This record gives sequence, structure tokens and C-alpha cells, in this order.
Amino acid sequence: MQAFSATQALSPAIERTKSLLFQPFRWGTYLKLCAVAVFTEELGGNFNSNFSSSHQHADLGAASVPIHFSPILVAVLVLAAIVAIALGIAIFYLAVRLRFALFECLIRQSRLIRPGWHGYRGPANRFFLLCLVVGLVFCAVAVAVLAPFLLGIWSLVHAYQTSGQVALGGVLALVLPLIPIFLLLVLAAIAADILLRDFMLPHMALENATAGQAWAAVRTRIACEKGDFLLYAVLRVILPVVAVIGLFIVLIIPGILVFGSLGVLMGVVHAIFSGATGAGLLVRVLLEAVLGLAILALALFLAISVGGPLCIAIRNYALVFYGGRYRALGDILSPPPPLPPAPATQPGIA
Repeated sequence: MQAFSATQALSPAIERTKSLLFQPFRWGTYLKLCAVAVFTEELGGNFNSNFSSSHQHADLGAASVPIHFSPILVAVLVLAAIVAIALGIAIFYLAVRLRFALFECLIRQSRLIRPGWHGYRGPANRFFLLCLVVGLVFCAVAVAVLAPFLLGIWSLVHAYQTSGQVALGGVLALVLPLIPIFLLLVLAAIAADILLRDFMLPHMALENATAGQAWAAVRTRIACEKGDFLLYAVLRVILPVVAVIGLFIVLIIPGILVFGSLGVLMGVVHAIFSGATGAGLLVRVLLEAVLGLAILALALFLAISVGGPLCIAIRNYALVFYGGRYRALGDILSPPPPLPPAPATQPGIA
């Protein structure tokens, strides 16, 4: 397979995405592949720290309210944490298995999930353990780096509880150095994600390679083409962001009209049955539940049907770029032409 540059790989990646999803187009297959792509792309090693606005803007004075941790409360919190961690690990394992299944679909241009799910069980399990180890190491490093700042934040909170005031200079001295450290951690997380998913995964899938063997192979290729891999990493991060912004601009007006209409309809239902009791209250609750589920289903449908092609295009971009540098992958993406038959020798001719 031809070794494409980071920019040249964009066009064949888009063509492979169009061929898989739209030639021919079937709604069921389209939604199935897009749902798998969205699920695996969103849960594939992204480091997320989303907090609600209530957490971001909470009054520091609320920290002065004493909380009594009884043994029962502690036990409940510990159990809830264990269940949450176990559930998160189970969901991540499912995402990894489906990631390998999608990998098989994309390299073979197949629409079947089952072959990749069963065929890559061993490599997927090793990749799952590798991701867990990398994630734990990253979290340990992040905690070690951020520990002094967490202690500083605790000191500021304690000072606020004592005096009711916080010195602006102390806040700036704590926050300003934290910004570059946070950016470095984000860049490290992105780099680890690209190395694992885009480059090491094909070696572990196609060669049944160990984590060390896959990393050695990837490191050798990166050392030979540092500039191309760096440009790929930059485009790999920027292009999805640009695509999401473009989709948002295109869909914002239709989205406002559709979801706004459903919101108005829910408001009308609430107004009509305002103050209702008995059967009227039951009808209002049922109608609002149906409308709420409809809004949720529509949002999920749009996320899958619009975000799915983008996620598959990202995976194809990674495959096309790395396929030109990894022969086992490239020969599957673009099989070499068969060798011409050897010329037949005529008897009696030396």
C-alpha cells in the first residue's frame, strides 16, 4: 500500500467511509455501525472531568457545613464507589471488544460485527489490560503532580472558613502554574490515546503481538518519520474539532426548531394539566414521560446518525495513514495485485 502523508490520507479515508456506509445504503446497517463507532470512540481512552455548573460555582462557604460520616454512611459510600468502578470497567471492556470488532469491519470493508468480536478475543483482552495499566499510571502521575496544588486549594478553603476572605494573590499564585501543567497532562493523555488506538492496536490485532512488541514496532516507525507522525497527530486532534464545529453550525437552526417544538409541546401539556389530580395527574405524568423519552431518543438518534460517520472517518484516517507504514495492515486495506503467471516454456527450446 502507498505510504500517504498526513494530508494525503484524508481523501482515501473519506472514500472508504462513504463506501462502507452508503454503497449500498441500508438504515439498519448504517445505524448499527454508527452506534458501535460512537460508543467505541467516545469511551476509547478519553480522559474526561465534567462537572456541573453547581460544582464549578459552589460557594466556598458551603464547605464550612459539618458533615457527620457515620459508619453506615461510610459503608454505603464505599459500596457505591466499588459498584461505580466495577460498572465503569465493565463498560470500558465492552468498548474495547467492540473497538476490535469495528477494526475488523473497517479493514475488510465488512458490515458484520460478530467476526471481529469473536476473532480478536485474545488481543482485545490484552489491549484492555494494557489500557488499564496505562490509565492507572497516568492517574498516579497526575495525582503526584497535582498533589501540591490540591494541598494549596485545601489551605485556601481553610483560610476562607476561618476569616471569610481569600487573598487574590494567593489564588493567582496557585492557579497560574496549574494551567501549563494541566495542558501538559491533556497533551500526554492525547498522545497516549493516539499511540494505543491508532498505532499499537493494529499490531496486537493482526500479529497477536504483545504490548512490548507492538510498542517496539511503533517506536521504530515513528523514529523514521517523526515529522509525518507529528503532523498526523496534530490533524488527528484538530480535524474532528473542526468537523464538530461545522456540524453544529449546520444543525443548530434545525435543532432549535425540532427540540424547541417538543419543549413547547411539553410546556403546553404541563399547562393544560396544571393543578390536575387523580386521573388527570396520571395522564400528565404519562404524556410528559412519553415526550421526554421522545426527546431523548431523538437526541440519541441524531448523535449516532450524525456522529457515527465522523467517528468511522477518524478510524479510517488512522488506518490509511498507518497502513502505508505497516505492511500487514496495508496489504489488507489495499491488496497487492496478483503476480503474473510465469511464461510457459515451449518444449525443445533451450
